[in-house]
Amino acid sequence: MQIKILKQEKEELEIELDNLTIAELLRNELWNEEVEVSAWKREHPTKNPILIIRTKGKDAKKVLLDAIEKIQAKNQEILKEFKKAFK
Repeated sequence: MQIKILKQEKEELEIELDNLTIAELLRNELWNEEVEVSAWKREHPTKNPILIIRTKGKDAKKVLLDAIEKIQAKNQEILKEFKKAFK
């Protein structure tokens, strides 16, 4: 996966991803009380999505990294449950 940082400020971050599914997963996980805007856009279906994050006073990069950690933990839990179900 390739990530390109387009804009990085304390409370705002715009990154270009090469995977729409990851952009949507992050957008959904980022919606919480710390985040004012969590959205993705793309100019055309053949273009990569751009994830936009704006926070309410929090460091946008840290908020994004925290969301990634939460997603990883959820994935591990789901994997554990599937393994248990298929034994």
